[in-house]
Amino acid sequence: MPPTSRSTPFAAFATTAEAVGATRSKIAKRDLLAAYLRDLPDGDLVIAATFLAGRPLAGSDEKLGLGWVQQGAALAAASGADEGSMRAAYLRHSDFGDAAAELLAGHEPDRPLTVADVGEAFRAIAGAPSSEARVTLMTDLFRAATAVEARYIGRVAARETRIGLREGLLEEGIAAAFGAELAAVRRAHMLVADPGETALLAKRGALEEAHLRIGRPIRFMLATPVADAAEVMRRVGGEAWIEDKYDGIRAQVHRTPDGEVRLFSRDLNDISRSFPEVVAAGRAALGRPTVLDGELVPWREGSVLDFASLQTRLGRVDPSAELLDQVPVALVAFDLLHHDGRDLLESPLRERRAALEALDLPERSGERFLLARLATAADDAAVERAFDDARERHNEGLMVKDPASVYQPGRRGLGWLKLKKALATLDCVVVGVEWGHGKRKGVLSDYTFAVRASDEPGAELLTIGKAYTGLTDAEIATMTEHFKGITLRDFGRYRTVVPEVVVEIAFDRLMRSARHRSGYAMRFPRIVRIRDDKTPAEIDTMAGVDALFAAQATGRILLATGAGGETERIVAIGEAGDATIGDA
Repeated sequence: MPPTSRSTPFAAFATTAEAVGATRSKIAKRDLLAAYLRDLPDGDLVIAATFLAGRPLAGSDEKLGLGWVQQGAALAAASGADEGSMRAAYLRHSDFGDAAAELLAGHEPDRPLTVADVGEAFRAIAGAPSSEARVTLMTDLFRAATAVEARYIGRVAARETRIGLREGLLEEGIAAAFGAELAAVRRAHMLVADPGETALLAKRGALEEAHLRIGRPIRFMLATPVADAAEVMRRVGGEAWIEDKYDGIRAQVHRTPDGEVRLFSRDLNDISRSFPEVVAAGRAALGRPTVLDGELVPWREGSVLDFASLQTRLGRVDPSAELLDQVPVALVAFDLLHHDGRDLLESPLRERRAALEALDLPERSGERFLLARLATAADDAAVERAFDDARERHNEGLMVKDPASVYQPGRRGLGWLKLKKALATLDCVVVGVEWGHGKRKGVLSDYTFAVRASDEPGAELLTIGKAYTGLTDAEIATMTEHFKGITLRDFGRYRTVVPEVVVEIAFDRLMRSARHRSGYAMRFPRIVRIRDDKTPAEIDTMAGVDALFAAQATGRILLATGAGGETERIVAIGEAGDATIGDA
């Protein structure tokens, strides 16, 4: 790897990251970041700020195309470790970066690695034509790194720095580095959706020039879950706008100035080729540069189809004409973020909705672009009726929004609330798998799963249950091969796996349990679906579990879904805290 001129040593980045991770003081973290970022040349500033956000590619939120297996192969080749040593190192640390630092301890490369070197290597890996080529390039990068540098190469490649650095703290560090107003930094970052560009704008004193880039996805605004209708009204405290919560996949639609229409998923990947009918409808319906937020749902003749049908479309890059006919998809639009040269994120929802309705989407798109149904509620009873009506329309539940709220990318506040099936589902990550019995002998069908201890970066995973029902035989067969490839330790019947597969788990109630590290277990857990649209960093946390358990203990009426899809009303009886479970 030839040296890159006029670039700063990557060792300084690694040293700063180590120091940030070693302190719990937010002020100290901010000051360390500011001191490091302040004197970087422009190119390194963009790359380093991107790396600190846990993203490997400056100017893009693309993935490298390196899974645990590929990264492991590269590290093994660079360090000379065999497969057993690799898995043992990962098991000791539960962190790929720490495993890399251990296995490359004492390694001294021929020359210093620079920030630009690492940035260029990641860019080459993302653009490599094959898995083998990506592994070769990653091997070369590890060989060019010291142990501490390898720690952060591994972590950034895995998209998590694990140094207790939240996005807000990075924004504070950028503001402190260049004497900028924190509010101006946050506004710019919201609009450009790129920490490197935000840092460069701050350095140049040009934060006011930030604007949304059509064709570059921004993160989606998130909703806070609530337990029931009473909590909805307590949180809202006034007028509540209500929409159906659709059981599909979130999508952002960009119509560029040159007429191109692109769809982006929740993890900011381009999924345009997977949904050509929606792209075609967008070309017909959107005559000006536009950015929409919405939900892709299976839709036929005025009705939402079951989510299981949509799953047959997921991951299909070029769906066949037969599949397009069998499972047509529509986009239900519920927000407008940009239109005809005007950014709308900072406009209240009331104005954004009016502008969205003015687009006349259903009339122009041939039922491939729809408008989310909108209603209002003034009391608990109205929310209850709206929830039941949404379930009758085969939707998950309700979204409740403050009409005065602005759009906050990547933030979860009280501007949006979601009421699905109180005490019904949690998003978890699979940490262990077990061989099945009977007809499922020979496949890994029993999943042990966990929640995060907190929403802090690098938070511990705490087990909360095990389930073996809900997935189809085909899904289980596919996942068996996947889990074989990411096994950390094989105990015979049971094996631990890299925590990367997110699953939505439904259950009847939460119970206290000493069996699981979370302190809870689920009664009758079952797998609703594999959440390919979520990363392990987005699963539920103990705070959410505690809140659901507390809501359950009040004895309030809870809403869940019956086996046939109908809405049942379940009343929590007795002291929930008294329950225990022996075999979760």
